[in-house]
Amino acid sequence: MKALLLEDKNMWREMKVSETEKPAPGPGEVLVKVKAAGLNPVDYKTATNGNPNWSYPHILGVDAAGVIEEIGESVTGFQKGDRVFYHGNLTKKGGFAEFAVTTAHTVAKMPDELSFEEAAALPCAGMTAYQALIRKMNLQTGETILIHGGAGGVGGFAIQLAKNIGAKVITTCSPENEEYVKELGADDAIFYKTEDVHARILEITENTGVDAVLDTVSRDNATQSLKSIAFNGRIAFIAGNPDYSAVKPFSQALSFHEIALGAAHFSNNREAQKDLATMNEELAKLVVEGKISTMISEKVTLEKVPAALIKLSERHVKGKIVAVI
Repeated sequence: MKALLLEDKNMWREMKVSETEKPAPGPGEVLVKVKAAGLNPVDYKTATNGNPNWSYPHILGVDAAGVIEEIGESVTGFQKGDRVFYHGNLTKKGGFAEFAVTTAHTVAKMPDELSFEEAAALPCAGMTAYQALIRKMNLQTGETILIHGGAGGVGGFAIQLAKNIGAKVITTCSPENEEYVKELGADDAIFYKTEDVHARILEITENTGVDAVLDTVSRDNATQSLKSIAFNGRIAFIAGNPDYSAVKPFSQALSFHEIALGAAHFSNNREAQKDLATMNEELAKLVVEGKISTMISEKVTLEKVPAALIKLSERHVKGKIVAVI
């Protein structure tokens, strides 16, 4: 098969499409003929330092959509030809290839109305936002949430999900992305480079603070956000935990939620792994119902993935980039 090969760690910018051995599914696995693969920051971030479980050449790509080609031993509920999509285990070979293997119990079936490109755009970013807002923080109608990085993949899905719940949405972005995040559903946009984010939060919330925060930026940014949270509020973070000592005990009564979506694959919690399929199915339903958009801003060929990952690493991408295989 053809695949985009990573020859060694930190060589993701130099990846080339080459011939490599087609994988075969083991017990509990399925072989998927990949039609589309989503690009995510985790692809270049893990490739930079490599992973001790990888053998080279490695194949990146945690998000994929396609058609089941072959079913491994003891797999039930699927048959050859089923349209599926999934978030893969980043310690295994991924979806930037014509074929990929993944565990059957983490795979979601695609609705007929969903395209392969739309499905591939959902898993990593969509489920991260979904898990943070719905599974962990239990965001409610009428609450106010601060979503950092609203123009990105996770931030964009989070804005849409929060609006769908009926929450008030404040997001941080650059001025050039204000119109975009408001089209997604943001009520207020704060220009983090030029404005005092905390002062603007207090102004917007009449000195109360927000009920919830989704931090997609950094440990320091998450720590800075703590002072903007209302009493009994909560924060979910995907880029480093805040400094808990920044909050005096028994003062704000905050709750903290670490989001580590992909870690479910190498946990021994099969229910958490199966929930990856469930969350994907719930997101797909929202797309089909017209309640959220997959925010695809660009479609590229497999050969163009390295250039697209460079663009993603420079944080200049709105929404999602998808590779069409």
